[in-house]
Amino acid sequence: MQHFFVTIIALAVCCFSSLGNTSSAENSSIGLKISKRYLNIPVSQGSERAKMTLSVNGKLEREFVIRLASDKPDYWVFYDMGDWKGKTLKITYEGKPDDLKRIYQADERAGEDGFYKENTRPQVHFTQIVGWNNDPNGLLWHNGEYHLFFQHNPYEREWENMHWGHAVSKDLIHWTELGEALYPDENGTVFSGSAVTDNNNTAGFGKNAMVAIYTGASSKQVQCLAYSTDNGRSWSKYSGNPVIDSREKWNSVDTRDPKVFWYAPNSEWVMALCERDGQSIYTSKDLKEWKYESHVSGFWECPDLFELPVDGDLNNKKWVLYGASGTYMIGSFDGKKFIPEGGKYYYCGGTIYAAQTYTDVPDGRRIQIGWDKINHPSLPVNGCMTIPTELSLRTTKDGIRLFSQPIRELETLELPGGEWKDLSAEEANKALKEYAGVDVARIQFNIQLFLATSAGFSYQGQNLVDYDMVSNRVNGTFYSPEDMTSMDLTVDMIVDKYAVDIFIDGGAYAHYMQRDPKNADGYQFWGNNIMVKSLRITPLKSIWE
Repeated sequence: MQHFFVTIIALAVCCFSSLGNTSSAENSSIGLKISKRYLNIPVSQGSERAKMTLSVNGKLEREFVIRLASDKPDYWVFYDMGDWKGKTLKITYEGKPDDLKRIYQADERAGEDGFYKENTRPQVHFTQIVGWNNDPNGLLWHNGEYHLFFQHNPYEREWENMHWGHAVSKDLIHWTELGEALYPDENGTVFSGSAVTDNNNTAGFGKNAMVAIYTGASSKQVQCLAYSTDNGRSWSKYSGNPVIDSREKWNSVDTRDPKVFWYAPNSEWVMALCERDGQSIYTSKDLKEWKYESHVSGFWECPDLFELPVDGDLNNKKWVLYGASGTYMIGSFDGKKFIPEGGKYYYCGGTIYAAQTYTDVPDGRRIQIGWDKINHPSLPVNGCMTIPTELSLRTTKDGIRLFSQPIRELETLELPGGEWKDLSAEEANKALKEYAGVDVARIQFNIQLFLATSAGFSYQGQNLVDYDMVSNRVNGTFYSPEDMTSMDLTVDMIVDKYAVDIFIDGGAYAHYMQRDPKNADGYQFWGNNIMVKSLRITPLKSIWE
C-alpha cells in the first residue's frame, strides 16, 4: 500500500572509511571481499535518489534506490551481509561515483551505540532502527513468539523500496528487530499482507510452516506467497507466484493487502482482499489455488475480518469487517459472504491507519496494532506502531459496537507514580507539577463538567484531550457518551516521545496523535469549574532497556 509524507532531518554521524578497490567513473561501481557483517551506507536527504545494485559473486542480489550522501551524511543505513562472508561484493551506483567511497563494511552498524537512546525516540511504541515504516503486516503468534512484520524502506526515512521488516516479542511489549524478511523481486516491491501457521501442511511447505501472503506491486498488484520453516528467520518465495492476479477482473491496479485466516467450519482458508472499491472474499484449500466468492463495497485498503463474542458471551458472536481508515461493519459470515447487519461505524481516529489483528493468540484475545503516522524529528526514522490494544464487542445504547483498550501487558512498564481523588482542576494541576518533566507516562483520569461546555487536558501547551460537550466532539471527532446527559469523561492515555494514544470511556473511542510541544508547561487540566474525580499518573519504563 502506498503512503507518502516527507520530513528532512539532520542526524550527523561522522564515521567515514574507504572500501579500497575504487573503480572508474565510467561504470560507477566498486568491489570488495566481504569480511565483515554490515555494509554501512551514508544517506543525505538533500541528495537525489539513484539506483544501487548489490551483486555477489557475479549474481544480482539486491536493487534499490537511495539518496547516497555526497558530503556529510544526515544518517547511516546498513545492510546485513552475514550470509555473504568470504564472497565478492560488487556495488553499482547510477549516481556520483565518488559517493561510493564513503560506504564501508564493519562488524558494527554505524552509530549503533546510540540506537533507541535518541532524545526524540519513542520509548514504549515500536519503531524500527532506521528507515521508513508504515502498515503492520503478518501479525501472527507462532511457536511462543509474537511476530510483527511491517512495511519498511531500510534505505531511507521516506516511502520507497517496500520490504517486509520483521520484529519478534514474547510479551507484545519488548521487541527484537530481526531485519528484512521479504525483499522485492520480479513481481515488484513487497506491499502489505498477512501471515498464518499452516498447521496441517495444506500448502505442502511443511507442517506448521509459517506462510506469508502479500501483495507484489509493480505495474499491477498481484498476491504472492512466501514460507518459512525456521520460525520466520529465513523465507523462501513460492515458485508459483502470483497466486492471484485479479487486475483484469476489476480493471483496477488497486488489488492488494490480503488478510488470510483459517475458517474451521468449512476446513479452508479465507482471504479478505482490497479490490477497487471494497473488500473481496476468496477461499482456498491449500493457500495456492483461490476462488473468488463475494465483495463488500465501501472500504479502502488493508482489510481485516474476524469474529468476537458480544459482551464476552461465547454463545453470541458477531463478525467484524473493517478497512484501513478505521471504519467497520458488524454482521454475519458463512465462510463465503459477509452480510452487514447495520451501517458503518468508527472506533478510532487521528494518526492511526491500516491496523491489523493477530492470528492464533493462545488466550483467544483479538489484539490489534496499527500504523501510527508519526514524524520523529532528528531521527533516521519515520513512523511507528501504536500501542497494542485488545478489541471487544459491547452492547451500547446505539447497538453493538467495537471497543479498543490497551493490552494488560502494558502494566508491566508502570513505575511508582501518584493517585488522587476529588480534586479541583487547580488542585490536580498542582499535584501534577512534580511530573512535568515525565514525558513517557500513562495518565488515567475522570473529569466532570459543571459550568464548562468544553474542557480538556494538555501537556507542554498542546491539547491532548479537547472535549466539546456542546457539539459532542472529542479532539474534533463526533462522540456521544453512553449516558447522553452525562457530564463525565473518562480517559486512559499513553504519552510517549512524539506519540500519544488516548482511550475514551473504556475504549468506546480511541484517538491517536503526534505530540507537538509548544512550551515548557507541564500536565494541566483546563475548563471552567471542572472536577477531577480521579487521577492517576505512572511513569513508564522504556521497552528498549
